[in-house]
Amino acid sequence: MPNPLSQVSWERVRQRTSAKWREFPEDVLPLWIAEMDVDPAEPIRKAIADALALGDTGYPAGTAYPEALAGFAKQRWDWDLPVERTALVSDVMLGVVELIKLVSGPGAPVIVSPPVYPPFYLFVRSMGRAVVEAPLRNGRLDPEVLERTFRHVKADRPVYLLCNPQNPTGAVHTVEELTTLARLAARYGVRVIADEIHAPLVSASTRFVPYLSVDPVGLSLMSASKGWNLAAVRAAVAISNTDELATLPEEVSHGPSHFGAIAHAAAFREGGAWLDALLQGLDENRRLLQDLLAEHLPEIGYQPSESTFLAWLDCRAVSDDPAAFFLERGRVALMSGAGFGSGGEGHARFNIGTSPEIITEAVRRMAASR
Repeated sequence: MPNPLSQVSWERVRQRTSAKWREFPEDVLPLWIAEMDVDPAEPIRKAIADALALGDTGYPAGTAYPEALAGFAKQRWDWDLPVERTALVSDVMLGVVELIKLVSGPGAPVIVSPPVYPPFYLFVRSMGRAVVEAPLRNGRLDPEVLERTFRHVKADRPVYLLCNPQNPTGAVHTVEELTTLARLAARYGVRVIADEIHAPLVSASTRFVPYLSVDPVGLSLMSASKGWNLAAVRAAVAISNTDELATLPEEVSHGPSHFGAIAHAAAFREGGAWLDALLQGLDENRRLLQDLLAEHLPEIGYQPSESTFLAWLDCRAVSDDPAAFFLERGRVALMSGAGFGSGGEGHARFNIGTSPEIITEAVRRMAASR
């Protein structure tokens, strides 16, 4: 299977009309939003084409999607996903909102560990909830900080929103770290909801641990969206270790796209070879970026991650606002670290889910901008 990241030319991706390619002028290299420069895996193309040919354009039904995810989880993570305790939701973040409402008390705060995915702040605050930070330490979950934060939050059933693997740092939380988190959450009455959308994108050299495998009352949201670049066909799976999802409001099930469920099921069921080729390509891109930065921008700190197609760059030696700096001077669009919460200042997120040629050109432009 060829590397999916090397199969799409610059000329071709430039014709795309998604946010990645339309947010900035044509002279800007867009490496900001979490969207890869790949073509869909053949099983996904076929599944959608077959549905269109059949006129199968109605509402989603059945458990084909969670069953496909369960098969993938068993094969890749040796985890028995409880299909009977799942629910389809429109996407991971809207699912997060519904799960927060389901398991927390009215107005209870939500605890997060920054630097972390900016919508954790946006969606939680739009619910009228406070966000409480329990920052990472050296890129890892900090048990002392978690315990202190859990102990001091006085509310009816607060929530801890876990990012596993962590966006933007790419850290894959270990079984020891997650077990400690689950123990602390149980001690202090905190419910844990895990955003595990990047789970398929863990390097073969690293073990991904599903959060529900260590927490008997945990909740999780998973999707093929990031692993197979399917943001355009939305659907996600909410998973519980209890029967709580049966009490989700009926309207929650109206959000997922039928095409989304079909595409995501095909990805988990038949897209493994494509994913393996992608993972190898991402490993190569991490090494490439590391080598390029060491040669041309040694003042930028970068540690290749264990997962995701995102690189977290420490640019404090270059600029307080590196995303703005490299956009203005180098015509490279990165995601500003400021939106990722405490610890994001002076950092930028660089999307390596693209061709080696584009990564090389981006670093060349960044180096020339100093």
